[in-house]
Amino acid sequence: MLRNSFSRFFLHFFPLPRFFRAPSFGLDISDESIKYAELLDTRVGTKMGRFGERAIPPGIIESGKIRDSTRLQSILANLGKEVGIQSVRISLPEEQVYLFKLKLEKTGLKNVRESIELVLEEHVPIAAPDAIFDYEIIGEDSQYLELEVGTIPKVVVENYLLIFKNSGLQVQSCELEAQAIARAVVPKGDTGTYMIVDFGKKRTGIFIASHEMVVFTSTLDIGGISLDEAIAKTFNATLEEAEKMKQEHGLERNTTNREMFSVLLNSVSVLRDEIEKHYIYWHTHKDEEGHANPPIKKILLVGGDSNLIGLTDYLSLSMKMPVELANVWVNIDSAEHYVPEIPLQRSIAFAAALGLALGDYE
Repeated sequence: MLRNSFSRFFLHFFPLPRFFRAPSFGLDISDESIKYAELLDTRVGTKMGRFGERAIPPGIIESGKIRDSTRLQSILANLGKEVGIQSVRISLPEEQVYLFKLKLEKTGLKNVRESIELVLEEHVPIAAPDAIFDYEIIGEDSQYLELEVGTIPKVVVENYLLIFKNSGLQVQSCELEAQAIARAVVPKGDTGTYMIVDFGKKRTGIFIASHEMVVFTSTLDIGGISLDEAIAKTFNATLEEAEKMKQEHGLERNTTNREMFSVLLNSVSVLRDEIEKHYIYWHTHKDEEGHANPPIKKILLVGGDSNLIGLTDYLSLSMKMPVELANVWVNIDSAEHYVPEIPLQRSIAFAAALGLALGDYE
């Protein structure tokens, strides 16, 4: 599903004063796994504390919808006890969120939220009483307020909150994954425009961040598992063997890797085409006033499958623009003074979890 507009969309539940700040835990939930990361205040600045990942068996969460609340609750409860987590900032499933721009005339405007609620059903397929929404003012003149509105079915949020409550974990806030990732990888104070590609196991998110806000997002049903399946089919291997072959060889273009390169190129080129399509859309699309979007400065890759050997070079050469693995430590102020325990290559899979944890430091 393509979502044309995206802003900082926060649903804050049970906020804590900063002077009571405990260790900040970000918890990134997907259909396949839960990733968590902790940030700590130390004498030398903010440092990464505990981190890890728990697999979610198939059938528990599908496209962001909870299908088996009992099993998910058990996973979360065990995670909380094993790691010692009490409160968390969590990501909301992007697949369930609707985003749109809205102009409200100032004349007669008394309550922005009530005005949004009156027109909500014109923009999203959710009845107003069944929706939770938030907004941000992105423009204003003497006549109008321009807003970006994010909406999610109330039942989705309530289900997540109830499961966390029953598992013994307090939810400090819910936030869209795209904004959390952008907070982690776009340098604070950088007003440039970046495309962020989150290349995961089963899906890929494409986000555009400009002036430190995510303004565009799209989710694709393309992931690293499709590469594994192509390798397994070609070389008559198991998925586990295919994953290992993918990690060892990647897009190395040499004599011994010729067949592997060809197999991977067929799959990766599909991803490249989608990235290029969104890149072209961004640079050719104009807003309602006819203004062009600012040019994309760079493409940043995150997600566990972004580590594929040769991927950044292939995308950079084929798209003729800078493409690089994102630095998830760029906004963690002590990163220059110590080496985190997590390997650098693995860290980009924790971009969302780290970005969620950084929410306590804004």
